[in-house]
Amino acid sequence: MRTLALRGGARVAVVEAEWTDAFGVVTRGRVQLELRDGEPGPVLERDAGFWLRGTGVRALRNPGRRTARVRIVTPRTRTVTCPLPNTWRNEMSSMNDSGVVARTSHTSRLRGLAGIGFIAALAAMVATTLAAALARAVGVDFEIPDGGETIPLPGFAVVTGFFSVVGIVIAAALLRWSARPAERFVWTAVSLTAISLVPPLLSGAATATITALLGLHLVPAAVMIPTLARSLRTRTD
Repeated sequence: MRTLALRGGARVAVVEAEWTDAFGVVTRGRVQLELRDGEPGPVLERDAGFWLRGTGVRALRNPGRRTARVRIVTPRTRTVTCPLPNTWRNEMSSMNDSGVVARTSHTSRLRGLAGIGFIAALAAMVATTLAAALARAVGVDFEIPDGGETIPLPGFAVVTGFFSVVGIVIAAALLRWSARPAERFVWTAVSLTAISLVPPLLSGAATATITALLGLHLVPAAVMIPTLARSLRTRTD
């Protein structure tokens, strides 16, 4: 038995002869498989078991910042200081030569992200509604020329809640499928926030209303983006 250590961002080429009868277990961090065409493959979490014989995987890489470790067990190993759990042995016996088995903790990670996102969404709704109420108190009427309607205070909470949920869904998708979810999320969220500033500028409302609407777009972004990005980093490092 031996241990393979991968520093953050490191990549190690797979030598097929060394993995012919070897079974790997991720004991720390996350390890991503690099496919034969160079495309990123599955990301294996801690406690994931796998073998590479016949899969065509050409490299292992660490998509996180912290050092990842893989414990490699071969039939030649006579003494094992840390026996494999029965669940891993069952997985080994049920795999074929072309398979890659990964026992991941995606569900718990997604639940944690959703929980933090829900709390952040509530905070964003409260902050946005309070900011709108303060703006209305100093004279901003929030009247939109098209139709002559005035945006009610509950409307700010509803819209903020909806787009906060959209942000949580995007973060969850990136956590599941991206090797760099935090960076991708920040880039995506900032881009969408910038796009959301266009409608107020084109609304034809009074200057005070436009300024207030722009600020109210930035308030929930200032709450949701850092919170979800921090949560994504915590769950991938």
